[in-house]
Amino acid sequence: MATLKEVPFGRYYGSVDATPLFVLLAGAYYERTGDRDFIAALWPNVEAALGWIDRHGDRDGDGFVEYARQSPDGLLHQGWKDSDHAVFHADGSLAEGPIALCEVQGYVYAARRAAATMALLLGRVERAAELTRQAEALRDRFEAVFWCEDLSTCALALDGQKRPCRVRTSNAGQCLFAGIVHPERAARVARTLLGPDSFSGWGVRTLAAGEARYSPMSYHNSSVWPHDNALIAHGLARYGFGDLALQIWTRQFEAGLYFDLHRVPELFCGFPQDPGEGPITYPVACAPQAWSAASVFLLFQACLGLTVDGPERRVYLARPRLPVSLGELRIHNLPVGEATVDLLLLRHEHDVGVTVLRRDGDVQVMVVK
Repeated sequence: MATLKEVPFGRYYGSVDATPLFVLLAGAYYERTGDRDFIAALWPNVEAALGWIDRHGDRDGDGFVEYARQSPDGLLHQGWKDSDHAVFHADGSLAEGPIALCEVQGYVYAARRAAATMALLLGRVERAAELTRQAEALRDRFEAVFWCEDLSTCALALDGQKRPCRVRTSNAGQCLFAGIVHPERAARVARTLLGPDSFSGWGVRTLAAGEARYSPMSYHNSSVWPHDNALIAHGLARYGFGDLALQIWTRQFEAGLYFDLHRVPELFCGFPQDPGEGPITYPVACAPQAWSAASVFLLFQACLGLTVDGPERRVYLARPRLPVSLGELRIHNLPVGEATVDLLLLRHEHDVGVTVLRRDGDVQVMVVK
């Protein structure tokens, strides 16, 4: 279809978030592996990505990364919610570009923090300090412009006239994932995401009930996406809301039991959970799909409070939790730098026990309860 030009995806660069996520991934790779040589080889590419963010991403110099369609054949929206009606104002009117999505600013914030760590690793002290300053300046600017006091959440986006799209969406949960929300407001975002309007019973909806374009059968306007929920759960855990992360994990696991071969699909409908009934499938959702499959691992990581410090050869589990339906979990060949470790986790009534079954190499396992 791409060769016949029926779809624009043969060689298509309509993604506003891939560039900051590349930098974020590089930092995550180093955190897990401690592979300094690879980061040194990759650094020119990291700098090129940061340069794109500053010059091409922030085309008007307001400090935020935005997108606008350059070709009539391209995507109107270039964040992960890429359907034509995904970005709108409280009255339902569609936002006109350039569009600055809230979660993209979070990705940029996290990318700069990750790049600062990598710069320091490579002895680029001044560059690390500059990136840290840029990240904190973005965080303060983001809070001032995107925060909606009356909604207790972040605006979905800024439109081309810098007007905030004041609607309650799951995008704010990905801002928690990125760490851009100040801690004193994170609790309010968490309550909004897990409130009855946003949480269907199976997961966090992409759009809260009561908003102008609410439709549980819409692709991006009130459906439930497993990968989105995994990122939200990870964000909740990083701010200390492990019980809420566990609630998402439990409901996503229970939803998965209803799907064919237990394959978690790309998305499912956002109708409220009915007792004794499973989630309503989205008829054309991809199943299996890569980021839905990957969501399982991030949900585990969130609920176990699991972090891996590859350079120091340490595994941390902070107040690990397991759902009632899962009494035992075994993790085999968990890479920690050049070492690996096998772990056994057993759920008790009010606790999770952690046992090291095998170590290969120098690795420490630390459990905080």
